[in-house]
Amino acid sequence: MVVLLLASLLPVLAGCLLLIFHKFCKRPFTLGASFLVMVISAVSFAVAATKELGVRYKLFSLSSVLEISLRLDRVGVLFGSLAVIVFLAALVFAFEYMKHEEREERYFGFYLIVFGVLMFLCSAGNMITFYFCFELLTLTSMPLVLHNQSHEAVMAGLKYLLYSLCGAYAALFGIYFISKYGMTLNFGMGSVFDAGVLARNQGLFLVVAMVMILGFGVKAGMFPMHAWLTSAHPVAPAPASCVLSAVIAKAGVLAIVRVIYDMFGTEFLRGTWVQKAMLSLTLVTVFLGSMLAYGEPVMKKRLAYSTISQVSYILFGLAVMGEKAFSGSMLHVLSHGLIKAVLFLCAGAIIYKTGKTRVDQLRGIGKEMPVTIWCYTIAALGLIGIPPTGGFLSKWYLALGALSEDIGFFSWFGVIVLLVSALLTAGYLLPVTIMGFLPGNEFNYSNLKKKEPNFLMTVPLIVLTVLILVLGIFPQGVLRYITNMYW
Repeated sequence: MVVLLLASLLPVLAGCLLLIFHKFCKRPFTLGASFLVMVISAVSFAVAATKELGVRYKLFSLSSVLEISLRLDRVGVLFGSLAVIVFLAALVFAFEYMKHEEREERYFGFYLIVFGVLMFLCSAGNMITFYFCFELLTLTSMPLVLHNQSHEAVMAGLKYLLYSLCGAYAALFGIYFISKYGMTLNFGMGSVFDAGVLARNQGLFLVVAMVMILGFGVKAGMFPMHAWLTSAHPVAPAPASCVLSAVIAKAGVLAIVRVIYDMFGTEFLRGTWVQKAMLSLTLVTVFLGSMLAYGEPVMKKRLAYSTISQVSYILFGLAVMGEKAFSGSMLHVLSHGLIKAVLFLCAGAIIYKTGKTRVDQLRGIGKEMPVTIWCYTIAALGLIGIPPTGGFLSKWYLALGALSEDIGFFSWFGVIVLLVSALLTAGYLLPVTIMGFLPGNEFNYSNLKKKEPNFLMTVPLIVLTVLILVLGIFPQGVLRYITNMYW
């Protein structure tokens, strides 16, 4: 239990101390301490993942029902591993990027706190602990959104808070019913309800399940509560946008995994109107997000719309409720997290070195920042689903899973929507590469200057890009790990 608590508590405590004593902390100390804390937390999480997997620890009880406990399982390890990789990369990137932002100490303080809360979320042992951490994640990550304190940032932060709280309260409504009718609130049971209780109250529990899916789906950007993403991402610092899109939005995905696979069970939900409604909403979100991204001229906002679409790929696979589709969803959690981290950090590098925020301003950018744009291009190909990237394999399993399950017309219609979305993804990502490396004969080459960022920004980009390729070329170990989660 010590290493599991260390992975979660150390970043929270270090972040709080940094916020309290920031006036006495010089920049080198702040950066060094932040990196050291993150590394110790990451190592502790890795040790817990190997030594304490499946072990339940009771921390304390608020009442006979409200128990705070930890239990790290395979799903938590997968989401936690993504958080460790992305947060470490974005932290190193921020060492340079945050030079042109004010109040760096406050940023790094909240950054550490958010990471610690995520570690708690991934190792939550029951729905009460999970909900507690889920709410804390919203409250602690909001300062990252409104960091520059402009009117636009404050309004985006309030919108993020309002949407997230509405979704969380909808989920809390469902937790009340689970607490009353379920045998336990602990994860790892497959279903917490007695079969007889489910049979006698089927209609009620289906409504409860749908309300919880919609509530937690807010954090994942599922239609119709998706608008906070496109407000929050453009105004936040690029490293914050990176973790918001790549990791924090996945908290909603993890919550829905818990609802479907740990609370109600797939046997109860499969074939019901809840499954059909979720399939419909996810496909609408996939298509809508891609269409809006295609027409959006602002780079970071385009990537935010892309996140709305791509996270719903994951939710679609969860809604199929089959083994292959689930494998595709979990693979896409990893591949999309790595890909979107690269894309947002590339956008941040461009903003930092050139001040350009719109796609139509990026003609010739590949000549000025070749390493950055090559990383962007590989990540873009991964998001489209081109081999040998991880994005190809995750989408392959999603399509294969949909076709192999008995879900009616959603089997073939879902695949069509995913393919159309892939074409739209190519349409809104690849123009940056084409204009960047092939600006045309009319372009004034004499004004070009090398503007590649320093190693603190390029090394995280290169490492994450390599991981995108490694996941696509050597996926066997990850797939075996995913298969043993619920099957």
